[in-house]
Amino acid sequence: MLMSALLLPLLLTACLDQPVTPEPMPRPDPVEPPTPAACRTLGAAGVGAASLEAAPLSWPQATSDWSAAHVPGQVLILQGGAATNLSAQALSALSGVQTQAVVPGVQLARTPAGEDDRAFAQRLGAAGLRTQPNYVYRALALPNDPAFPGNAGLKVGGVNVFQNYLVRARVPAAWDALTAAGKTPLGARIAVLDSAPDRSHPELQGRLEAGVSCLAAGPATGEVTASEHGTEVTGLIGARTNNGVGLAGVVWSGPVMGIEVLDSSGNGSTADLTAGLNYAVQQGARVINISLGAPGIEDAVLDAALTAAAKTAVIVAAAGNSASEGVYYPASHPDVIAVGALGSSDNALACYSARPNAQHPRVLDIVAPGGVGGICPGSTPELDIPVLASGGGYGLEAGTSFSAPLVSGVVALMRGANPGLSAEQTRTLLLANVNRSSGLPVLDAAAAVRAALR
Repeated sequence: MLMSALLLPLLLTACLDQPVTPEPMPRPDPVEPPTPAACRTLGAAGVGAASLEAAPLSWPQATSDWSAAHVPGQVLILQGGAATNLSAQALSALSGVQTQAVVPGVQLARTPAGEDDRAFAQRLGAAGLRTQPNYVYRALALPNDPAFPGNAGLKVGGVNVFQNYLVRARVPAAWDALTAAGKTPLGARIAVLDSAPDRSHPELQGRLEAGVSCLAAGPATGEVTASEHGTEVTGLIGARTNNGVGLAGVVWSGPVMGIEVLDSSGNGSTADLTAGLNYAVQQGARVINISLGAPGIEDAVLDAALTAAAKTAVIVAAAGNSASEGVYYPASHPDVIAVGALGSSDNALACYSARPNAQHPRVLDIVAPGGVGGICPGSTPELDIPVLASGGGYGLEAGTSFSAPLVSGVVALMRGANPGLSAEQTRTLLLANVNRSSGLPVLDAAAAVRAALR
């Protein structure tokens, strides 16, 4: 998805089809961080059941929707007190129930055989335990391969594509601003909560910290399988840049954490996401990208985790790929930056992009190029987002999943350029420096980075 080279030491090239390659910049060696109980480094053993512990978080009121997509056979228990303080009725209700710690104060309980999830939750509720579904969240992408409806035999290898989205978002101008200030496009620590990226891809080698899985069930074989979605999203942020091949990431250097919260099918749960957020914060992530979501959910467990994480990290999330269902959760959370997708121009949202409506008034905080996905009027492959593909290749994609990492990458550049900025200050500067000439809050990487440098 990226232009193979992009800027001179001080001057940006204005010719997209004749880029100039600068001298390579040094990159830090990968770092292997410690792993908390709820997450596993690749190949680590699964985590056993743990007793209920006092929670450092407070959960908002939320109505459980058992008709919404959730993991069958699982119920989340929100317990604010210590296990020793449970009533005899609660202890009796939990007798023989398999549980697994998600984060302190949250347990994943396995529904007993022969019992319905809702009925099990109601039984626990009658015993004084607060519960909710383990909601399912999905990757927010519109595959632009020949098999996807609306496409007609797209041959990625036969199409000459450029990273025009970088120019539209003024990312090269942001790099130029950093160079003029005596800095490099170094990003602050960024966590990508997604499916596992292909760590063997040449464009990601040396760019990622040790892989971590936060899937509640754990990889079936003790290893995770790289997924297209995680590879694509991670590559947009941190693909090796200035190496003369393939694509350029928004962030040229700096720590990138790939945290597995979606399985290889693109599905994850409340437990997975909460554990992933908890891990990212523990490891000092300054930016967290979430290119996944679900419509119309009230998730008390994830709500509390997002609120806590946003105190130190800027959280960026894809708004969703439905124009009629409002902004998806968790992008709709008030502490999260909701990113919509631009289509073929900066004057209108992509036809699929989430947007507010009368029933769902949550607005988009910022918008960035997201491709057209073969379904919008005037679609051509050249209008989509070039991405890394598992197995060392490249592909084309569209969706708010690919708008969000452009924003996350810019936020990482801002906090890398000025480490003293708080999460709230960074959010404020980013959103105060969008380009509103079209009426939409369009990402302006150069203006945001310059504001951070002041």
